[in-house]
Amino acid sequence: MGKVIFLDIDGVLNSNFWNADHQREISDGKYIDTEKVRLLSKLVKKAEAEIILHSGWRFWFDTDLKPLRSEAGYLAELLEKEGMVVAGMTPDLTTEEIRRTKKFSKVKADEILMWLKEHPETEKWLVIDDLELHNDKIAKNQVMTDPEHGLSEEDVEKALSILC
Repeated sequence: MGKVIFLDIDGVLNSNFWNADHQREISDGKYIDTEKVRLLSKLVKKAEAEIILHSGWRFWFDTDLKPLRSEAGYLAELLEKEGMVVAGMTPDLTTEEIRRTKKFSKVKADEILMWLKEHPETEKWLVIDDLELHNDKIAKNQVMTDPEHGLSEEDVEKALSILC
């Protein structure tokens, strides 16, 4: 793998702003803003990068990256329509307490760094997440989205400057 994008979903491919106006889609399990998927596609294609899921959504896929829930199936379908697939997932270092309190940011950086250690062929990498991941190495390669609006054109430009 040459270039990799570690992708979070909530606050990136959806947003508080989008969620407020799309309650019907959300009630149907469609938590993804298709406009954000198009922006991600632009980034993935220009950077020629692969997507590694580091979101809690990764638990909605099996070890073969097949969706286990309708929400994950919808995500996979939208990615595929734009010519993208999830190429892998970060390892799970969460504990019962982290899952219960939803403090995933405590381990996300370690999960990403572990994945990178297991894939030394990775040339360049980027993290897209709306959370602060509390790690200097990660911060240098992170585009932190605004959860109110999700992925933006400006985020894509910043991401391209890191990957290209």
